[in-house]
Amino acid sequence: MTAAKRLGLRENAAQFSLLLAVNAFVGAMVGLERSTLPLVGGEGFGLGSSAAVLSFIVAFGVAKALTNLFAGTAAARAGRRRLLIAGWVIALPVPLMIAVAPSWGWIVAANALLGINQGLAWSMTVVMKIDLVGPKRRGLALGLNESAGYGGVALAAGLSGWLATEYAARDVLVIAAAAIAVIGLLLSVLFVRDTAGHVALEQARDHAQADDQAPGLRHAFAQASYRDPALRSCSQAGLVNNLNDALAWGLVPLYLAAHCASVGTIGLIAALYPGVWSVAQIATGHWSDQVGRKPLIVGGMLVQSAALTLLALSDGATTPAAAAAILLGLGTALVYPTLIAAMSDAVTPIARAAVVGVYRFWRDSGYVAGGLIAGTVADALGFSAAIAIVAGLTAASGLWVLVDMPPTPALAGSPRPVHVRGN
Repeated sequence: MTAAKRLGLRENAAQFSLLLAVNAFVGAMVGLERSTLPLVGGEGFGLGSSAAVLSFIVAFGVAKALTNLFAGTAAARAGRRRLLIAGWVIALPVPLMIAVAPSWGWIVAANALLGINQGLAWSMTVVMKIDLVGPKRRGLALGLNESAGYGGVALAAGLSGWLATEYAARDVLVIAAAAIAVIGLLLSVLFVRDTAGHVALEQARDHAQADDQAPGLRHAFAQASYRDPALRSCSQAGLVNNLNDALAWGLVPLYLAAHCASVGTIGLIAALYPGVWSVAQIATGHWSDQVGRKPLIVGGMLVQSAALTLLALSDGATTPAAAAAILLGLGTALVYPTLIAAMSDAVTPIARAAVVGVYRFWRDSGYVAGGLIAGTVADALGFSAAIAIVAGLTAASGLWVLVDMPPTPALAGSPRPVHVRGN
């Protein structure tokens, strides 16, 4: 079965490109909300508290984090493609629930389903691309993957913000989300192929002496959370990265609106951050293959901290807020594909889905922490104080990686595999 399979980006260009397209649709589902849903909470449902508005991000983060945790180990048993399709099926009710929502609780519930969709669909497209390309160009592959996903986020955020100047924000969100969910499901059902054969090939070729059983959740969780310095450093950095992403998603539109920014301006700034992130991480993913993962992770977290500091000092003015969004996008581009590549470098192929699933659990728990911290601090101390606190946490995370993470090899494909037991 594995004899006909080949590893490599060029060798699997058709399936890789298809998965890029699918991931762009996955990202677009979230991007639609970035410039519209926080405003819908205040204008459509009369929510006056930042914490109440950001409750939809908390629900999203809890659902996505837990889904990532279990999807990693389930992938070895159920198959990547089946979980990808399941993710799109779960997305189908989301636009309907938002359309008919009589209360904000329905929006929160819809975002819990969206979190499950993202946990299954994005996780599987990530893992399947890693499966296809093998170790030597892993950073580039992940840069392309995250570029497609966050390109979808940026495009959807910008277009939905622009359309919301002419039409009702909720209508824009509902119609576009329904179309995206249907297209994503059809692409996955009709054209995506599973990558189990590529996993078996890499395991047999490069890790023949390693355990050939996928690790259980308990062992993978311990390894990625606290036992191994390389893995735990990445897990905490991923959490803090998404903590500040939650702030950018949920609090920044409210911050700008409080300083009289128009819906169009909010949409532009909401799109700048993931747009820069999307384009830049193609280069940064490839760069991490050449110089190692650690320098980019440390540098990226510190750049993000500087961007948030600038945003906190901007007083909601458009020009410095836009500059902060660009800088935040650059910092995130240094970090985002590099963290997943570093996790994948450190484990054997058979353990990859489970360990990456644990990493993604911690990373997406950042949405929960970010929603809670940003919302409660903003209510108590104001928007600028909430942003400044997150900036400090981001800098501390970068210093943690600097101290705790072992030096990484300058070439992906020369990993230091962690032994993660099969049960």
